[in-house]
Amino acid sequence: MNYRHGFHAGNFADVLKHVILTRILAHLNAKDAPWRVIDTHAGAGRYDLGSEEALRTHEWKDGVARLDRSPLPGPAEALLQPWREALSGARARHGADAYPGSPWLCRHAMRADDRLIAAELHPQTYKKLAAALGRDTRCKALAIDGWHALRGNVPPRERRGLVLIDPPFEQHDEFAVLAAEFVAAHRKWPTGIYALWHPIKDRRAADGLLAAISAAGIGRLLRLEIDVDRPEAAGGLSATGLIVVNPPWRLAQEAALLLPALSERLAQGPRPRYTCEPIRPDG
Repeated sequence: MNYRHGFHAGNFADVLKHVILTRILAHLNAKDAPWRVIDTHAGAGRYDLGSEEALRTHEWKDGVARLDRSPLPGPAEALLQPWREALSGARARHGADAYPGSPWLCRHAMRADDRLIAAELHPQTYKKLAAALGRDTRCKALAIDGWHALRGNVPPRERRGLVLIDPPFEQHDEFAVLAAEFVAAHRKWPTGIYALWHPIKDRRAADGLLAAISAAGIGRLLRLEIDVDRPEAAGGLSATGLIVVNPPWRLAQEAALLLPALSERLAQGPRPRYTCEPIRPDG
């Protein structure tokens, strides 16, 4: 599977990933100590939903556009506010078709002493990323392979923060590489928060990722998944997941409120499903 960010910006998978990202950032900001985010496969940083790429797929219409229509039920909508505020900020600055990627969301949440490292290997995408981050000295865009960025930047000097791993899944062995690189990074920085995004087109591959992490003896996991029951799933994506390692306190409770509301709002078929599963929470 080739998960090119530009074609899928603002879709249901992006919504899940970015809503959970903003919740994690909110938890990091609850303490005064500075943090660092390492975004291993950062993409362009910001997207134009009126671009040729986005208009070719129109996936955002079944993602962010559905959340634009009306608020979610009460408790879920309250948890959605950091994401909504960042989205509004991107639109106010860059126009109504702007959609913020993970580096933009991190930059929006950052305080004076927080830092972001965002890696992107594709030359044209890197140029867009660098432009999106601008001259903000808190942020550093790297034109390198994301796995090299991960190996070279953990543990961060702050010893507090998040590694977001969101590979493009262009290679057939991407799940195995993701598991191996994450486990190696976790050995170097076992107390960091990690969020591992993945598509779910092959249930065995998704389960294998979790099994590899568990086999390494890594505890304190939160498994989050949404399946929107997309009718044409054979030709596209119907389900997506995040594995959060060392999730912040109460993130599981927040996800248990958010995922039912999101899966219902984003459903494309009659049987949407979600998973919110803490695994060895005291491990």
